[in-house]
Amino acid sequence: MTTLRQAHPREPAAPIGQQSAPTQAGTQADLVPADESRWIDVPRVISARTTDDRVSLLGSFFGSLGLIWVLYDRVLPFSGVAGFLICWYVTFLVIYAAVTAMAHPRPVVWDRLASALVHGGAGLVLFAVLSTVIYTFVEGRHALPHLNFYTHTMAGVSPTAPLTQGGIEHAIVGTLIEIGIAIVIALPLGLGTAVFITEVGGRFSRIVRTVVEAMTALPDILAGLFIYTTLIVRLGVQTSGFAAACALSVMMLPIIARSAEVVLRVVPGGLREASLALGSSRPRMVWQVVLPTARAGLATALILGIARGIGETAPVLLTSGASTFFNANPFNEPMNSLPLFIFTGFISGERLYTARLWGAASVLLALVLVLFITARVLARSRRGRS
Repeated sequence: MTTLRQAHPREPAAPIGQQSAPTQAGTQADLVPADESRWIDVPRVISARTTDDRVSLLGSFFGSLGLIWVLYDRVLPFSGVAGFLICWYVTFLVIYAAVTAMAHPRPVVWDRLASALVHGGAGLVLFAVLSTVIYTFVEGRHALPHLNFYTHTMAGVSPTAPLTQGGIEHAIVGTLIEIGIAIVIALPLGLGTAVFITEVGGRFSRIVRTVVEAMTALPDILAGLFIYTTLIVRLGVQTSGFAAACALSVMMLPIIARSAEVVLRVVPGGLREASLALGSSRPRMVWQVVLPTARAGLATALILGIARGIGETAPVLLTSGASTFFNANPFNEPMNSLPLFIFTGFISGERLYTARLWGAASVLLALVLVLFITARVLARSRRGRS
């Protein structure tokens, strides 16, 4: 939005001989008479916030809050927090658009309205995530302060035992072992699939892409049944943590492959052409140019895969089974996990076991956060190194 400079009707034309060139230090304001300074072409940055914009925003925010409170809670026979917030947000958008339209043209109104919608959606997502995390830790506050909760197992401990007895050590170790084996299986296969789709191509790559996209919506119980029928029933593998890790890798593989494919497609084609022009082979180009360039995005793909697999319960229940004792051998005997421990605690119905359930959920959230941060740090670009 700009203000065009218009010629003053009473401005006389200066003689040609009396015209003088502007000095090097002169500005546009020096070349325009004082009474015409308001005609200078000064662009208005739409994204900039002025005092008028802030007052309009705050006025619309509190004005819509007061209006909806009077109508929703005092005049109309409505109730409920969700309905109140929805009506408040819609009314805020209407009032904010009307107030902005009083002093700004239509592009600015649409810009302010779109900004309010985007910030509202981001705030809703942030509120949902924070409320879930805070509620989980608040409910788990009874079990988290006890040291035995992290260093003991539930072997020989009844569900009605006090929180000073038993713990989730076996579930924590089982989760780490299972997700570690699943990463070892799914990460190379997922990256190899993504490289094949993006770098090799061909008719068969379309079939592979279609299968990968279809597997992203695969129910977790079907992955558990697939591993149960193939490894346990057909091949005679014992129900163990390794079988559970294989089921988790089936869930993680399509997520990693699909996300890695999207990341590899973002790598500029000029880097590939420059590497090939210097005499590099295609496998070496992929290994030394494409994959290091997409390191951060590949870490995101790994994080998404971990998030899909670390919280699964049905595959672990079908392929490993629940246990109350410590087992660090993934190839022998059942191995428990935090999601499976939470599930068994939920179906027990005991009050103290429910407290352990929320404590295990809090530990699972903290464990996921640590894994995410570790993946980000390892994938961070190293400055000064090739």
